[in-house]
Amino acid sequence: MERLSGHWYIGRIAFALALAGSCGCATAKRIAINKLADSLTETGTTYTADNDPELVGAALPFSLKLVEGLLTQTPRHRGLLTAAASGFTEYAYAYVQQDADATELDNVDRAAELRARARRLYLRARDYGLRGLETRHRGFVPFLSGQLRAAVQECRRADVPLLYWTAAAWAAAISVSKDHPELIADQPGVEALIDRAFELDPDFESGALHGFLIQYEMARQGASGDPTTRARSHFDREVALTNGRLAAPFVSLAEAVSVATGNRSEFESLLHRALAVDPDERPEWRLQNLIAQKRARWLLSRKDELFVQ
Repeated sequence: MERLSGHWYIGRIAFALALAGSCGCATAKRIAINKLADSLTETGTTYTADNDPELVGAALPFSLKLVEGLLTQTPRHRGLLTAAASGFTEYAYAYVQQDADATELDNVDRAAELRARARRLYLRARDYGLRGLETRHRGFVPFLSGQLRAAVQECRRADVPLLYWTAAAWAAAISVSKDHPELIADQPGVEALIDRAFELDPDFESGALHGFLIQYEMARQGASGDPTTRARSHFDREVALTNGRLAAPFVSLAEAVSVATGNRSEFESLLHRALAVDPDERPEWRLQNLIAQKRARWLLSRKDELFVQ
């Protein structure tokens, strides 16, 4: 969940909404709405380059609800569906699930409430992602439920963003659903989506798929070989693709592998490497680096609990 996409540019909203509302005919209104939808889903750095994660966290719900509102008018707009899938996933991870983790020691009930909310948001994101895939591959969702590997073979490189965000949202929902066995049983669906995305474009978004797989390989069932070896391979590739300027892979390997293998010295070293990343060196990654570094500091504060002597 470390890839913040920054799809929304709020500065365009007021004019476009006014234009849409003033159109007298259905065709003109539809054109205006589609123009707004296209504008909102253009990649930009309004969010991703921000140096104030809390400000972004306060603004994101407005953007997400705007996207949902537009989807009621243009329900098959792939850009909006991708923005909804990515946006709800990112918001749930950065501003709900992480709060749940930080709250758990002091208030177990509140942490459970936050995780339940995170699960709902992740599932909303997953459903938008599946809708996006359905727009290009009619019958994809029913086919996915019965013929996983055959269904995803219909996807092409242009589908990789939706494959990635749908898998990320679905996996995240499973990760906060230990008391929901029916959701845990969906894990083969996650694997089908992410493996097809990896086949099509393994280095997508400067290693986003590798970043996902650092953690996921440790939970994958029935795969051959050592999961820590697979996870480390993905870590090495993401660090190479980002020239070590992204904090997230260091945090992911520390949390997923170092803890599992009881390697405290590696854990501390990786998290200090994450904290040494300069968020200003790559402005387009500034926000996600700040969020990952917040996670790194929290993990370091818990090292005595995670590594019991």
